[in-house]
Amino acid sequence: MESRLIKLAVLGSTGSIGRQSLDIARKFSSEFKVTGLACGNNVKAFEAQLREFKPRLACSDGKISLPAGTRRASMEEIASHPDVDTVVISTTGKAGLAPALAALKAGKTLAIANKEILVMAGELITQMAARHGATIVPIDSEHSAIWQCLQGETGLHRLILTASGGPFYKKPRSYLKGVTVEQALKHPTWHMGKKVTIDSATLFNKGLEAIEAHWLFDIPYEKIEIIIHRQSIVHSMVEFVDGSIKAQLSTPDMHLPIQYALLYPRRLPNENIARLHFPDIKKLTFEAVKYSDFPCLKLALEAASDGGTCPAVLCAADEIAIEQFLKKAITFLDISKIIDKTLSKHKRLSKPSLDDILQADKWARDAALKVAKDNY
Repeated sequence: MESRLIKLAVLGSTGSIGRQSLDIARKFSSEFKVTGLACGNNVKAFEAQLREFKPRLACSDGKISLPAGTRRASMEEIASHPDVDTVVISTTGKAGLAPALAALKAGKTLAIANKEILVMAGELITQMAARHGATIVPIDSEHSAIWQCLQGETGLHRLILTASGGPFYKKPRSYLKGVTVEQALKHPTWHMGKKVTIDSATLFNKGLEAIEAHWLFDIPYEKIEIIIHRQSIVHSMVEFVDGSIKAQLSTPDMHLPIQYALLYPRRLPNENIARLHFPDIKKLTFEAVKYSDFPCLKLALEAASDGGTCPAVLCAADEIAIEQFLKKAITFLDISKIIDKTLSKHKRLSKPSLDDILQADKWARDAALKVAKDNY
C-alpha cells in the first residue's frame, strides 16, 4: 500500500537548515508535500521557493508575491494547521518559540533545529508535548546522533557531546583580541548560518546543546560530557550502564540528520550524501575541553545549572552580543563579557511561566544592548 504523503511546514525556509530541509523534500518528492513555508526578509529566495513548492500557507516579514493557491498566514497558524503533519523550526532565537508551542498543542511532529526553543523553555516545551501527544525530533547532528544511538536501547548512563572546537581552537588570547568577523565566520567543517557559526567559534553552541540534551533525553547535566573532536566525524556518543559506548559517524553534512528526522523511522538511500571511506580518515582525535579558553561555554553551563529564567537571559544576551560583533561594534572577546555582565544583573525566577520567559528575554535584550553601548 502506498504510504501517505508527509505534509511538511518549514519555518525559516531560506536559512541554512531550511534550505537543506527543502533539499530533502525535493529529493523525496514522493514522500513529502510542502504545505507551509515561512521566512524573514530574504524575499527573492523565498519567492523562488513558493513558485517551486506552491505551499498552501506562507509567512514572510517582507513584501512577497504569492502564487495562486497560496495565502498569507502567521507562523503559529502554519505550525498548527490541519494540513501540516511535521513542522521544521529552523528560525534563530525566540522567533521559533510561539510556533513551536502552537505545533505541540496541535499534536504535530516538531523537528527542532532552533537551539533556543528548548534552552529558553525546555520544561514548558516537553510538558506541552506530553500533554498533547506530540512528538519532538532533533535535527542538530549531535542530538540526532544520540537519538540514533538510543534506538532499541535501555540503561543510559552518560551522553558525550562532541565539539569541533571552532576556527580558533588553541589560539592564544592575544590572537583572539584581533579576530575579525570574516575569520569567525569560517568554520573548519560545517557551513551554517552566521549566528550558529559564531556560537560555534565561542563554543557557546555546545552549552546550548547540553541544555537541549538535558530536556530531549531527560538526563541530568552531570551525566553530559563535552569533548573536542576536530574532525566532526563522530557526531556524539552514548555510554550505557554496562560500560558499552555507541557512536554515530558520518560525513559532516546536515542533510543526513534532517533526513533521519523527517523520514523516521525509515532510512532511505540518498546518493547526494557523501559516504565515509575509512582508509581516507587519517585519525580521529578526542580531547578534554579547557573551559578557561571558552568562557561562553562556561557561562552557558552555569546558566543551565541555575535554571529558571537564566537560560532565557543567556540566549538573549548572546544574540545581542553577536549582533553587535557582526556590526563590528564590539570585539570577539567582548561577546562573553556582555553575556556575563547581563547574567550578573538578572534576578532569577524559578519555575517561570511563558510570560516570565518572554519578559526575561526582553529585559535581557535591553540590558545586553546597554552593557554593549556603555562598556565597549
